[in-house]
Amino acid sequence: MRCGSAAPCRRPPPPAPSARWSTRIRPNSASRFDFIVPLGLRAAVSPTSDRPLRIAFAASDRPEAIEARERLIARYGAIPDNEADVIVALGGDGFMLETLHTVMERRTPVFGMNRGSVGFLMNDYEEDGLLERLAEAGRAVIHPLQMDAWTETGQVHSGLAINEVSLLRQTRQSAKLRISVDDRVRLEELSCDGCLVSTAAGSTAYNLSAHGPIIPLDSRVLALTPISAFRPRRWRGALLPHQAKVCFE
Repeated sequence: MRCGSAAPCRRPPPPAPSARWSTRIRPNSASRFDFIVPLGLRAAVSPTSDRPLRIAFAASDRPEAIEARERLIARYGAIPDNEADVIVALGGDGFMLETLHTVMERRTPVFGMNRGSVGFLMNDYEEDGLLERLAEAGRAVIHPLQMDAWTETGQVHSGLAINEVSLLRQTRQSAKLRISVDDRVRLEELSCDGCLVSTAAGSTAYNLSAHGPIIPLDSRVLALTPISAFRPRRWRGALLPHQAKVCFE
């Protein structure tokens, strides 16, 4: 079992008595992340007064990210994360996800600039005109997935995932999964290495490696993607409404 976060969630109702184990995945509407992208649609950050925009800079442990943070602080100044109007994250996609988890409770908008190896979720790095870029950027709101997993002994494990929730086989034999969507069985048996449910933000990560579709950030859909499906051999997954509840058994 793999989940994008270990954050605590409210205890869900128990699974049906006939299930030996199950994993249920659904959007968590109580949580949200403000993810700033350069769409130019509307102001992403609007201070509530005439004071200057308060910016915090966060960097991954890569040398180029640390160096960029020092240069930006020298130019624009910086304040603690918990007092900022916006956090500028410097690194790759992994660090962007780490930053989003950090601000989960505060819901501070995050503007990422690529100083890492992968930057699907990041904007181009530029030191000039940062204040103007923040003012002109668009905002994408991301609701994480909530995973509730029951073991054979009845234990419940819950967590929040920004990218995806994936279920993987643990032996040399293929996994055989029954997949239900909104309490209706949609696939009686999937023989595979595993299966995942991905958000739009996570569609360029593990989902893409498993040949799943790339989903625009403002799409209101989830990707249900098999991992090395053996039977049905030609099944490539499905796009689901963003409010769908998925159950693996």
